[in-house]
Amino acid sequence: MADEGRGGGRRRTGLVAAVALTALLGLYLWLVAGRAVALIRTGEPVGVGLGLAFALLPLLMLGLVAREWLLAVDVQRMADTLAARGELPVDDLPRSPGGRIDRAAAGVQFEAARAEAEAAATGDWGVWYRLAFAYDAAGDRKRARAALRHASRIHRGRAPAGEDPRGLA
Repeated sequence: MADEGRGGGRRRTGLVAAVALTALLGLYLWLVAGRAVALIRTGEPVGVGLGLAFALLPLLMLGLVAREWLLAVDVQRMADTLAARGELPVDDLPRSPGGRIDRAAAGVQFEAARAEAEAAATGDWGVWYRLAFAYDAAGDRKRARAALRHASRIHRGRAPAGEDPRGLA
């Protein structure tokens, strides 16, 4: 029970930090956009060119931040659904005194998750969710993120038929 309270506090702290960083990024992007408009208003070809280039940066960043927030919201929805079903992955891997995950144990967990993903139907987002966390425990953050994004696309019903990111190895 005490662990649940601490976990909830960590989630709240993480959410507050994410919102604060997003707000700071928003302020920064607003300032950059203001400078871009000032450069465009100079009418000088170099100023207009730089202003347009600087104007694209805030738009690109806003798109990337929105994409990450949408993923975070969907990952939380998937976690809530899996928790309600009793299928949420549990981080019970042995750790060193410094807190590092035992790589051999993570490798065993990963192989089990990979075998489950290979045997599962392509439309089962829960398998990809669990695989993402197995990748993360094994230290492969790039594939973990790809598997989590794939789980999210399936969960939202946006995965193209037959799509299967072949990052299982």
